[in-house]
Amino acid sequence: MLHTYKNMKNTCILYLNRYIPPIMNTPNTNSMGFEKDPKDTRVVVAMSGGVDSSVVASLLHEQGYQVVGITLQLYDHGEALKKKGACCAGQDIHDAKRVAESMGFEHYVLNYQSRFQDNVIQDFVESYLKGETPIPCVRCNQNVKFKDLLATARDLGADCMATGHYIQRVMGPHGPELHRAIDAHKDQSYFLFTTTPEQLNFLRFPLGGWSKDITRQHAERLGLIVAEKPDSMDICFVPGGSYAKIVEKFRPGALSAGDIVHIDGRVLGQHNGIINYTIGQRRGIGVGGGHTENNTPLFVVGLRPDKNQVVVGPYEALARDTVYLKECNWLADIPAEGLNVDVKLRSAQPPLPATLWGDKVVLKQAAFGVAAGQACVCYVGNRIIGGGWITGTENGQIALAA
Repeated sequence: MLHTYKNMKNTCILYLNRYIPPIMNTPNTNSMGFEKDPKDTRVVVAMSGGVDSSVVASLLHEQGYQVVGITLQLYDHGEALKKKGACCAGQDIHDAKRVAESMGFEHYVLNYQSRFQDNVIQDFVESYLKGETPIPCVRCNQNVKFKDLLATARDLGADCMATGHYIQRVMGPHGPELHRAIDAHKDQSYFLFTTTPEQLNFLRFPLGGWSKDITRQHAERLGLIVAEKPDSMDICFVPGGSYAKIVEKFRPGALSAGDIVHIDGRVLGQHNGIINYTIGQRRGIGVGGGHTENNTPLFVVGLRPDKNQVVVGPYEALARDTVYLKECNWLADIPAEGLNVDVKLRSAQPPLPATLWGDKVVLKQAAFGVAAGQACVCYVGNRIIGGGWITGTENGQIALAA
């Protein structure tokens, strides 16, 4: 049962203390895990302008911490889309500033547009051109927020940096660990697998033990202007989900036509750019019926950027039992004899049982629609032990591009 608003001020401190385990278990440890008074503890909060990070900053300020809110200007929708009046990035910054002003804590806006373009947008574009399905949110956490912003937080003399992500930081026998959020529907662990042990020492995730309705109740109690602001469902620099427009802007000619090829070698039609297709896609392929026995549906089973081809086939052709990884980041030791884990191969898919062998994952049962460029994130129970980027797959003895 949730507490009534009149008791929320006291219970918010209970929630924070309960779900941010102290680094040292002493009576003098505050909710951020430091053996000093909150007023002597400086916390930089990464503020996106949404309700989650606004609540984190406001509650920590209410607890008496030295809160410094930082919002990153990462992109300009008007410039990205060459469309006047597209100002979502500016609105988010404005919202974050108003929250800080209303609560009375410091707030700064840092222009990271060039870093974001170099480390996130360019990677996004190149990944699509290689026939991959990228996850720019992970690259942003990896190369901007938990790298550049974290370094800025240290320069400001912060004791730690807090974010509004729904994930838990739990003290284990060998130091802090990452665990799934209490609310499975909001869990963001898939997008944070690149977090390193060094970064984890400095990071805090106050919302990992809450459901979203509790966060919104605090936002309403505190009178935050973002209390009813909806969650963003799009990639931040791709409003409306038009990935092709972004790719075409940075790589003119990326939408060149090519063949749609069946796995048996037949050319079935023409596509208008492989960047418009992803592994496992069924609808909108552009191939009519009559190409298969009993008119069974076709799926995108492969992309060949070197030949500018989209490969289609029946659903069973999507089956994969081995996944190969690169740029792995591990938060636990991986034994040479392999480790039994659960893996997520897409953010919205349920975990699958598998055996982890470093840069190779062998699934206990076949998965369908595994795409290069996505992440393979590994779990032992609720603990995230890391993961890597999918480069290719195998089904039985036949190696295939994911």
